[in-house]
Amino acid sequence: MSGGGARAAYQVGVLKAIDEMLPRGAPSPFPVICGTSAGAINAAALAIYAARFHDAVRRLAFIWKNFHVGQVFRADARGIMANGLRWLVALMMGGLGRRNPHALLDRTPLHALLDEFVPCERIQQSIDAGVLRALSVTASGYRSGKSVTFFQGIDSLTPWRRARRLGCPSQITINHLMASSAIPFIFSAVKIDREYFGDGSMRQTAPISPALHLGADRVLVIGVRQESDAQPEQPEDQQYPSLAHIAGHVLNSIFLDSLEADLERMQRINKTLGLIPSENLRKGDVALRQVDVLMVAPSQDLEEIASRHVQHLPRPVRFLLRGIGAFNRDRTDLVSYLLFEKPFCRELIALGYADTMVRKREIMDFLGIEAC
Repeated sequence: MSGGGARAAYQVGVLKAIDEMLPRGAPSPFPVICGTSAGAINAAALAIYAARFHDAVRRLAFIWKNFHVGQVFRADARGIMANGLRWLVALMMGGLGRRNPHALLDRTPLHALLDEFVPCERIQQSIDAGVLRALSVTASGYRSGKSVTFFQGIDSLTPWRRARRLGCPSQITINHLMASSAIPFIFSAVKIDREYFGDGSMRQTAPISPALHLGADRVLVIGVRQESDAQPEQPEDQQYPSLAHIAGHVLNSIFLDSLEADLERMQRINKTLGLIPSENLRKGDVALRQVDVLMVAPSQDLEEIASRHVQHLPRPVRFLLRGIGAFNRDRTDLVSYLLFEKPFCRELIALGYADTMVRKREIMDFLGIEAC
């Protein structure tokens, strides 16, 4: 499950539909669960309640359907103004030393929410019960510049090291989830061991790779951007992009582009391997293997949906976003990443559910679910 801030509500709709396809009381159909950024939080919840998939989805749906921005970051006028003032003073005075602001928004409320609803200490219970092979959470190290996948799973799993990315066995905690979802500039980095980590979507050049290292041979990918080859209409007179427009463009490149590129690369590898006789692969000691991949992605533009719900943001947050051009006529996706409000989240959940149910037979066959 990929990142995307508030867009991750779409993933819950997909999971809700899959839950309805399973027999009542069934365990999770996913022995390997991988998540990045907001997707890491959803992945952890699935891993904790892997023995009772319905309970996991029900808990996730309850949280996302009743979300409020104030549960993720401080959205009150005092908190927004205090942080903004610190930034202003730091810029005017050439810094405040150790008191320099670290991010635009304060995520203290999210840590408290995760402490209450995501008991990471139970992940091992799912592994010991045999209903979970592994959970992975990816974060980006600011000092090392590497994409680090922290994983917790069965004893036979081994670490891996590739160019600028590695897999590290760990006991997943709230700090790993906070680090993986720390959107750069917007949320503060989190220290794990001796290094500060930020959002896992940064520098994650191969988002599907952790699942393969952990033993998956079939991968269900839940995207958070509409699949479309159509080119957006270009206005006759383009204005200089606002700060929010640029920020949205950067977030899209961080959260979305690498997943699509990795899927394309995997399809090419599968096609190439299909042309080589299996006997030749064995003789050549080729480590590559064919992997079935199925992607579920939004059928609608999530930015357009977000534009219908901006009025639900708290007034101080709207004031802040308006100041950087988030509500200008030019296209921006920034608001959709921060719109943790239940009307928006509920519409995304409904969309994820509908998109999945349309492909019910295909998904059941892919997951090996027999019709009741």
